Amino acid sequence: MSQTRVAIHTGGCQCGAVRYVLYAEPTNPHVCHCRMCQKAFGAYFAPLAGVPREDLAWVKGTPGVFRSSEAAERGFCRDCGTPLFFRYVDKDRISVSLGSLDDPMRVAPAKQYGIEGRLPFVATLADLPGTRTEDDVSAPDRARLKSRQHPDAGKG
Repeated sequence: MSQTRVAIHTGGCQCGAVRYVLYAEPTNPHVCHCRMCQKAFGAYFAPLAGVPREDLAWVKGTPGVFRSSEAAERGFCRDCGTPLFFRYVDKDRISVSLGSLDDPMRVAPAKQYGIEGRLPFVATLADLPGTRTEDDVSAPDRARLKSRQHPDAGKG
């Protein structure tokens, strides 16, 4: 008897060229502050969580892969550049970028790694003044900002 796997999470890149499904709840959700993750994500830190490799399926396209060290490789969309995964090459786990999940609110980071690289001001980001896009951008300019990105699954 064949058993159908049920997708727990879906995700993919900004342009939609690469899509994936997770068949298990990701574990060890965290942010990594190491300099290598900062460069790979073009950000102050990288949010990640992992599953066994057999619980991730690429359902559209194939990510590009960069071997960032002898120990690790990182996947990304070759078309739009979205960071998609991190993997230690000698482990049977793969960590997806939490921002590439269709519903990233469902997986909140619970730990920080690489804190030696944590930038001092990261702890104060939530305290900075903020505005909504519509407060800073005129209606005609907002129309020009209409997203071309692939819609998240179940959201359009």
